Amino acid sequence: MRYLRVLGIFYKAAILTDLEYRANFVTHLLLAVLSVGWTIAGISVFFLHTDAIGDWSYHEVLVVVGLFQVFIGLVDALLTPNVQDFTEHLRLGTMDFILTKPLNSQFHASLRRINVWRLADALLGVGLIVYATAQLDATPAPDRIAMFILLGACAAVIMYALVMLLVTSAFWLVQLENVMELLFTFYEAGRFPVTVFPAWVRALLTFVVPIAFVTTVPASVLLGRLNVEFVLYAVGVAAILFTASVLFWRYAVRHYSSASS
Repeated sequence: MRYLRVLGIFYKAAILTDLEYRANFVTHLLLAVLSVGWTIAGISVFFLHTDAIGDWSYHEVLVVVGLFQVFIGLVDALLTPNVQDFTEHLRLGTMDFILTKPLNSQFHASLRRINVWRLADALLGVGLIVYATAQLDATPAPDRIAMFILLGACAAVIMYALVMLLVTSAFWLVQLENVMELLFTFYEAGRFPVTVFPAWVRALLTFVVPIAFVTTVPASVLLGRLNVEFVLYAVGVAAILFTASVLFWRYAVRHYSSASS
């Protein structure tokens, strides 16, 4: 509860700052709509020539696209501002002030700031999921919806852990632009169900960089394509990656040499 209160203080301050520039909301909303519209237009081109991609129908693919949009929005809103600040802290030596505060340093460094306007991307993604699901012949059962929500939480943890594993490497690399681009190159594949890719790509996106558990698996469970055991797999993957990100952060902090001393 203490950390939730602190997070509330952080986000309240960040939101009040963002509200000074309200025109940004309109700009970000327009960009988000254009981004979603461009993605939907690209997928629609495929369906002009076929009734299915793999064994996925048009509206089923839109569920995957909606999930992709939700998590790219959450990453841009919650993590990207902190990643940018983090590299500056390391370069300038102000990381010392984070490490000496009576607060978990990983929590402080990764979640202190929020870009509230980028939440528009996530909200558009939710709207797209609701729309696409409503267009399907069968409404998902309540247990499917509950599993979908749990898988969404697991997907958020997985994305956080993947970003933090790369961010922590900045203790040695300092500059993260190319490293972060590598992750988002893999994440771009999440716009489509991973089952439409060749076997080696499916394996890569499931077991090496588990983007499948962020978009395809939650959509598949919601649509009745996968059963409850995949929820357990997702929970396991999320727990392993989160633990790895915490341990790697602690290792990096122990080996940190201040740039200011």
